Amino acid sequence: MTDGTIALAGNPNTGKSTVFNALTGAHQHVGNWPGKTVARKSGTWKYDGRTFSIVDLPGTYSLSAYSLEEIIARNYLVDERPDVVVVVVDAANIERNLYLATQILEMRGAVIIALNMADAAAKRGVKIDTSELSRRLRAPVVETTASKGRGMDELKAVIVAAVEGARARTDDTAPNGQGSDAGTHPLTAARSAMPATGEQATRTPPLGTAHAKRLAPDLDDYATDPRQTAVVVDYGDKVEAEIATLSALIQDHAELAATHNPRWLAIKLLESDPEVTAKVVGIPNTEAITTQTAAAIARLEDGLGDDVDTVIANARYQWIHTLVGETVERPPIDEVTLSDRIDAVVTHRLLGIPIFLAAMWAVFKLTTDVSAPYLDWIAGVIEGPFTSWTIQLISLLGLSGTWIEGLIVDGIVAGVGGVLVFVPVLLSLYLALAILEDSGYMARAAFVMDRLMRGFGLHGKSFLPMLVGFGCTVPAIYATRTLRDERDRILTGLLVPFMSCGARLPVYVLFATVFFPKYGGTVVFSMYLVGVLTAVVLGVILKRSLFRTGTPSPFVMELPPYRVPTPRGVALHMWSRTSSFVHKAWTIILVVSIILWFLMAIPVGGEGTLGHTPVEDSLFARASAVVAPLFSPLGFDSWKAAGALLTGLVAKEVVVSTMAQVYSADMPERHLEEPPPTLLEGLGFAASSFVDATIETIKAIPAVFGIRLSDGEPEEPPSALMQSIRADFNRSSGGYPALAALAFMVFVLLYTPCMVAIAAARHEYGAKWMWTSALGQFAIAWMIAFAVFQGGRLLVG
Repeated sequence: MTDGTIALAGNPNTGKSTVFNALTGAHQHVGNWPGKTVARKSGTWKYDGRTFSIVDLPGTYSLSAYSLEEIIARNYLVDERPDVVVVVVDAANIERNLYLATQILEMRGAVIIALNMADAAAKRGVKIDTSELSRRLRAPVVETTASKGRGMDELKAVIVAAVEGARARTDDTAPNGQGSDAGTHPLTAARSAMPATGEQATRTPPLGTAHAKRLAPDLDDYATDPRQTAVVVDYGDKVEAEIATLSALIQDHAELAATHNPRWLAIKLLESDPEVTAKVVGIPNTEAITTQTAAAIARLEDGLGDDVDTVIANARYQWIHTLVGETVERPPIDEVTLSDRIDAVVTHRLLGIPIFLAAMWAVFKLTTDVSAPYLDWIAGVIEGPFTSWTIQLISLLGLSGTWIEGLIVDGIVAGVGGVLVFVPVLLSLYLALAILEDSGYMARAAFVMDRLMRGFGLHGKSFLPMLVGFGCTVPAIYATRTLRDERDRILTGLLVPFMSCGARLPVYVLFATVFFPKYGGTVVFSMYLVGVLTAVVLGVILKRSLFRTGTPSPFVMELPPYRVPTPRGVALHMWSRTSSFVHKAWTIILVVSIILWFLMAIPVGGEGTLGHTPVEDSLFARASAVVAPLFSPLGFDSWKAAGALLTGLVAKEVVVSTMAQVYSADMPERHLEEPPPTLLEGLGFAASSFVDATIETIKAIPAVFGIRLSDGEPEEPPSALMQSIRADFNRSSGGYPALAALAFMVFVLLYTPCMVAIAAARHEYGAKWMWTSALGQFAIAWMIAFAVFQGGRLLVG
């Protein structure tokens, strides 16, 4: 049970996530909105002994029903009714941002405006009269710079005061705009909830009290009729008359009046909002309201000569323009900013794409080369002290030599541990991407790629779901909803799985380490590049055949100013993404590792027993051997490689854990000829090797840019697992192991995505396109991997 719920709303690129991070810190949860596979960020905020729930709504420019993000944000505000809504506004772009703010203000009374990035606005010479703006908007306005923590104490205090005021009147106030105090300004509510003396007075933070008292005289000027406090924008006599008539009818309808602000609902009906209209029509006894709405729309369109939604939007924009003109001072001439000068280079028609490719190459060099020492560190700890301790513990329990020992050591530790080794790789990747995103460069990348994609006849907006696909295919598929045209949406959905998701990265790193140790970063980068090129070529073919349409509609997006990423924001970004991978390691990968061990432990046609059978005679080996010949032309026809690809259909993370288990079976059995390390010895080894890894990492960073701090050190000898993989691919490829490894990586990159992604495709596009995607990707992956291996043999042989 929390002491209140606060929703954060705002346009994209306003720093809303920074405000969310500043409030919740590490107490964050990332899930999905009910019924939709769209990320939902929520968290808890502890303040002055109380706990509040914070919900970060999707970034959106309005509350219309034009996109999934708009519908989610609006439905949450209407249905869940949070105690307070904090609208985060970019202070330097206040006029554009206030469009969403006015819509939320019309929807409910408990709203706080956070003028974020106030420092950037001040540097541009923008001066905002926050007191007058607060009076005109009938809501408290707080200037903040969340990235630097400025103004956050005051914002927190005002939020708490507003929540307490709303909660103090819960018993006397009907929901969402009804009752004697409905729609009251949140600071008016806060003022009534702030006792001046006594024990309860100490619960209200001084900043909240001071802020409320400072604005209190302005609040006395507001209309005493609580229903009038929701009137923010004056839409003109004719529109206002129709709003008043509809509002009265809605007020008299008990069910609607109990769940909606009558004025807001009247405006949405006049705007012909399809979702709102459908909901009203589906409620009994609303015939009079729908009839009045139709008549009002006809009268207004006849009298005003335009669509009502256009008239309302224009009136809202005009009202905001006037408001900003009276409360905001700007320098007379907008000078060319630093962002403009940087954009002249990074978004240049000729230089933009090479700069983007160079940035991505640096990211993957950082990912593979710089993280390698930490990868070795985790591998050494898991394969050394941790495994020794595990074997020793099993021996103490009297289970040494039993199938339980094999399950734990060769199944769970080898499977899950083989994947956890790559956590430093993912942390490095998400560190680099977080810096690029928080700095504002990724928005420029989308702009640059839009130009390229439109040159091929593809919709520029398709690049955004593809960009999401580098993280995970599932949300990328759902992100295609931002495309209006059905053909563009399905086409983009077919192309998204070719973007290499983060789960495939461990496979590339493993094979690059085994077969291309000197060119790991370049090889990994080439995999991502192959995925993009494959998607673009296939997109051009499909666009000119099955999905032939007219000229793509323009791609409009906002380029935020460049900012210096904050360590806190980058760290939270890294952890939120990597934690989902770790979560899979303890769920899907753990389960698959256990199942896989049993399949490898069950003898088929041999004399072995459970847990004591040659791996070649196991059920898993026999089943994998059935499909192995399919991959013989690709250079890897062993049952081990085929089996890893089969389990990869469950989740791509499982490919590495499967290989760790099946190839480990070829390694010598573990014998504790030497006494296992004590707890202190093991911890000492972990600490000392961590220090060594950190030193090597620091040395490797300049090497990304061609600067070497030391002479080339001797390479680490390949591990037993690496030797086993290399020997198997050398045998199956007929002496071309590097080519076979490259073909294997290409196949992993392009073949059928995981089961969850397949289910998402079926949900979004239907069974027909799901099977087209699943089977088509497998065929394309096979053909390109075939070309890589066989073409490479012709070139080198």
